[in-house]
Amino acid sequence: RHTLIPASVDDGELFHATHVDPAEWVAALAYLKAASSAQLYIADPQIKRGANTLVIGADTVCVHNGKVMGQPGDRNEAHAMILSMSDAEHEVLTGIAIVDPITGRREIFIDRSVVRVGVIPESEIVAYLESEQWRGKAGAYNITERLAAGWPIEFDGDETSIVGIPLTRTLERVQQFFVD
Repeated sequence: RHTLIPASVDDGELFHATHVDPAEWVAALAYLKAASSAQLYIADPQIKRGANTLVIGADTVCVHNGKVMGQPGDRNEAHAMILSMSDAEHEVLTGIAIVDPITGRREIFIDRSVVRVGVIPESEIVAYLESEQWRGKAGAYNITERLAAGWPIEFDGDETSIVGIPLTRTLERVQQFFVD
């Protein structure tokens, strides 16, 4: 059983200092999201309590040529992100934080993937931008959707991590959380 508690952390509003390591950035954001939701869980008497409750927070960014790319703020930024990744390779980092809202115990980890994008014709980019499917997505794309659309993409890593949460690793860590 699960309950979705949206975090009160808007990472689009946070300042990203250029000297912050991208892995530390996604780990910190994942923890802020999990901690925020854990506080909401504790404060809301409407939420049904259960034994072994955990809160999971996640954040994903793309890193290309040393530049961190989160969710684009507008169409122009989405266009620039996609153009920069066309015919290039970038890294996708997903930070995961697992928090026990009662004890405060936490585990934070990072999952890394490498994505190679072939040449994307400008006409496809324009059609994609017009669809607005880029909204709310790190690097302005969802790999599953773009693969289905026929974009020339290859990757090393876990596709679910590139989408936003490495399901297998997260499940393993949740199970281990109760063993430790």
